[in-house]
Order: sequence, then structure tokens, then C-alpha cells
Amino acid sequence: MLNRRHLMLTAAAAAAAGPAVAAVRTEEDARLDAMLTRWLNETIDRSPTLATSLGLDRGERAHLAGKLGDSSLAFKRESDARALAQWAEIQTIDPAKLSEASKVTLAIFRFSAETAALGVALAHGGGSSPYVVTQRWGAYFSVPDFMANQHRLETPEDADAFVSRCRAFATVLDQENERIVEAGGNGVVLPAFLMDKTLTQLKTLRDMPTADWAMIHALAKKVDEKELAGDWVARAVGIVDADVKPALTRQIAVFETQRPSAVDDAGAWKLPAGAETYALALRGYTTTDYTADQIHQIGLEQVASIQAEMDGLFRRMGMTEGTVGDRIRVLNEDPQYLWPNTDEGKAQLLESLNVQMAELEPLLPRVFNVLPKSKVEIRRVPPAIELGAPGGYYQRASLDGTRPGAYYINLSNTANWPKWSLPTLTYHEASPGHHFQIALSQEAGELPLYRRLTGNSAYTEGWALYAERVAADDLGVYGDDLVGRVGYLQSYLFRAVRLVVDTGLHHKKWTRDQAIAWMVAECGEPPESAEKEIDRYIVTLGQACSYKLGQTVIEGLRQEVEAKGDFDIKAFHDAVLLDGIVPLSVLQERVRARFA
Repeated sequence: MLNRRHLMLTAAAAAAAGPAVAAVRTEEDARLDAMLTRWLNETIDRSPTLATSLGLDRGERAHLAGKLGDSSLAFKRESDARALAQWAEIQTIDPAKLSEASKVTLAIFRFSAETAALGVALAHGGGSSPYVVTQRWGAYFSVPDFMANQHRLETPEDADAFVSRCRAFATVLDQENERIVEAGGNGVVLPAFLMDKTLTQLKTLRDMPTADWAMIHALAKKVDEKELAGDWVARAVGIVDADVKPALTRQIAVFETQRPSAVDDAGAWKLPAGAETYALALRGYTTTDYTADQIHQIGLEQVASIQAEMDGLFRRMGMTEGTVGDRIRVLNEDPQYLWPNTDEGKAQLLESLNVQMAELEPLLPRVFNVLPKSKVEIRRVPPAIELGAPGGYYQRASLDGTRPGAYYINLSNTANWPKWSLPTLTYHEASPGHHFQIALSQEAGELPLYRRLTGNSAYTEGWALYAERVAADDLGVYGDDLVGRVGYLQSYLFRAVRLVVDTGLHHKKWTRDQAIAWMVAECGEPPESAEKEIDRYIVTLGQACSYKLGQTVIEGLRQEVEAKGDFDIKAFHDAVLLDGIVPLSVLQERVRARFA
């Protein structure tokens, strides 16, 4: 159980009992509200893709629909200066002059502003993710998917904006190159094996026929559906061939120049100010001040506890030989649980998940008073980026509900997703997990927009992991299916293992192979999937620790409330969900006050 002394922020700032609402009650409330509204508007105006993602690239912001973000060195330095200025500005707010609700808002944004300012102060100026382009992010990774799935295509103006963004794509790639070179000069170079992965994906995209790009497919399909007369597809293809593919070649050349100096050391410890970088990453992602050693020990203890519970299930199933990891691998390789690794098999897998979501929906009112309005779609990760993409991830819906949320699953190899392990992943990513919680936050009209859009990994990932338990225990989705329940517990084990391997990599100087082997041995993860996961943790320092620590806090709060008697699960979920996304300490104080 997490001890309160390990949670960030002051109790005084977090102790408000009522919901944080947009209503202004003091002059200092008004000043805080105006400041945070200005910050949000500046952020949206500086990020055209965010504006599109939220459905806000209309009206006065219509000019953003044809732009991509600025990735230049100059913009990075301006952003760093802005982070320092925001930290200085928010310190001028006097908590003593705020209403109780606004004290909560101040606590949330002071924490994020201070974390950002601390990141600027690091030697490489990169915050918790010092790498510019990796196997998991960069324009080559995100822009084609963004254009295919988020860019709006309803009018000729939208199609013109699509073509304009194709031109911007090449510019962003060249801007990234400047920063990759500068980072290399500061000693921040991707590990050799991840540089090879990134190069493979860059070359795959560059060498793919332009007509086969997902974004070009989407453009052609939507132009046809809307009967938009024009040569937009031909223009987009021409720009990709003339500008974007040469820019991809230039980015490939930058990495190939760095490749001889790349090493296989994987952890943050090898970076300039590596220990400070990792400590800040843990602080930001977990909203705690646990040290890496403490998190490592928590992980070891939770791994042992979950394995003991799984051992009991396996014995009931007649599986008694080998470690828990060994027995999970037996299930992984059992043909009855494997989808064919073919296009048809992958389509059947996706359809099964959609059926699962349809069956869950009528059960949700049993445990929730409020349900989200927006829907969620289940999609395959684009094949061009499967090599570096995680196993599954969620993309939020637009604010106006015109674009649903999306849960992406990586189907590079269906053997990574045996049938017994898939249900709990879907509860995590869709409902009652990420989509359910994030949609509720976005739809919380009584909260100001800056509160509805704020977020932290410890809360969102902690909720999604807790939501797997809601499906399993409160909604009884597995019934007497022992194998399904093994899948649920294996997911919890997987997140506990993350605590160990993340701290192992970045603090204890584990090698990549050592981390992969430990994950395979302890939670039976398929080697190919384990490799993707470990490579993810190498570039996204500390984020893997947010899941289990966040879930531990939410589960601990539930146990406290249950111990009081007459437990009302709907009221508990209201208390956790309906005040928006908050740091763990704020969540603890508010839930405890609600049920005092």
C-alpha cells in the first residue's frame, strides 16, 4: 500500500471536499481561471494537431486545420522559456485567497508546471523523454496515422487543408533532424538496437508505394464518400513523392550518421544528468516521490503476491508443473487459444473485440451512475509502424463527439494475443477503462475546459488497471471461466513486472536482454511482445511505473470506503471519476473527504 508521505502536493492544497467547478467565487479564483484559460488557449494555438484532435480547428481557429506542429529548435527553446515563465507565474497565486475548489485546481497545475520547469533545467533540456525521434514517436510515426484518422474531410476546404499538411510534413521532418543532431552533440543518442528499429520503420514508410499509405487511402475514400470534386489525391501523392519521401531519406541519413557511435546501453543512467532525468520522470508519471529502489521493491513484492494467487488458479485447472511464468507460456502456445496469423484471422480477432464491447455495455449501469456519451472504435495499429508500436493504446474522442474514441491493437503477430489474454486488455483500453474514464472527463461540462483536458499517467493508467478488476469482480464477466481469470491476473502481474524492469533498466543498469528475459520468465510474456514492451520503456522513462502505483492507490481507497460498511460502488466511482483527472494525493484527499 502506498504511504501518504510518498504522494506529491500539500494536503492543504488537496483537501477540498466539494467538486472543482468553473464558477468563480473570489478575485484570486478569477485570476487563476483567467491564467489557466490563457495557458490552454496558447497551447491549442501552438499545436494545430491538438486543435484538430479536440475538434477545435474551426471558426477562429480554422487556419490551424492546414498546419502541423512546429518541431524546430527555435520552437523548442521558446517552449522551454514558456515553461519557466508559467512556473514563475503560477507561484504568484495565493492559495489562502482561493476557494476550496480552486485550491484543487491550483494543486494540479502547480505540480505540472513545476515538473515541466524542472525538465528544462536538466542538462539535455529534454525532460523525461530526451529522445526526439524513436521507434515510437516522431513525425514519420504519428503524421500518417493522424492524417488518416483525425484530420477532418467533409468539405473542399478540408481537402485543401489535407494537401497543405502534406507539405508541412516534409518541413517537420527536417526540423526534427536539427534537433536529433543537437541532441547527439549533447550525448543523447538512441541505443543502437532502437536506432535500427527506427531506421527500419523510416525506410518501410519511404519505400512503400505512396498510393498504399494509410493517409492517402483515407483521403481517397473520404473524398469519394463526400463526392468532393477535385484533384486532391493526385496533389497529395505528388507532394509525398516530391517532398515527403526525400525528407524521410534525409532523416534516415541523419540516423545513419549517428549509427556508428550508438551503443547498446539502454538505461537513463547513460544520459547526461541521467539519474536526475529518471527521478523526474518517476515523479511526473507517478505523482509520488518514491525512489527507484523503493519502486523496485514494491514491484518484487507485488509480483510474488500475484503469482501466488495465479498458482492457486492453475492448480484448480490441473496445471501444477513449472513456475507461474512457465504455465502462462503453456497457455500462450496452446493452439486452441491462438488466432490465425493471417489477414482473415486478424479481422476475426477485431470482430471478437467489438462483440465483447457490445456485450459489456448493458452491464455498466450496475456499477456506474454516469456513462459517457461518446463511443469507441477498435482499430488495428497501421502495419507500417507495428514494429515499434506498443501492444495497445487509446486515442481520445473529439470534444464535440463527431469523432469517436479509438482503441488500437498491434496485430503484427496474433500469437502475441492468445484468446484468453485479450478480454482484459479491451476492458483496460476501452470500457470501463481508458475510453470510459477519459470520455467522462471530457464530457464533464461543470468543469472548466482546462480541467477537462488535463491528465496524468498515474490516474489514467491506474484507473484503467482498476477497471479490469471492475469487469472481472464487480461485473463477473469471466463467470466460471478460470482461463479468462488467469488472463485478468496475468495483466496485473504484467504491470507489477513493469515496476521491476523499468527501475532495473534505468536505475540498476540492467541490459535490454536481461529485462526481456525477466519479463518472459516472470509473467510468461511472449518474447516478441516482451521485446516491444522493454523497448518502449527504454525511451519512455518511468511511464511504465504509473499503472500499478495508480491502481494501488485507487484500490486502497476502495478498501478504506468498504471498511466503513454499506459500500455503494456507484457512489465510490462517482467520487473517483466525476471531478476530472487529478494527481493521486488530490484523489486520496477528495475521496476520503467525500466518505468521511
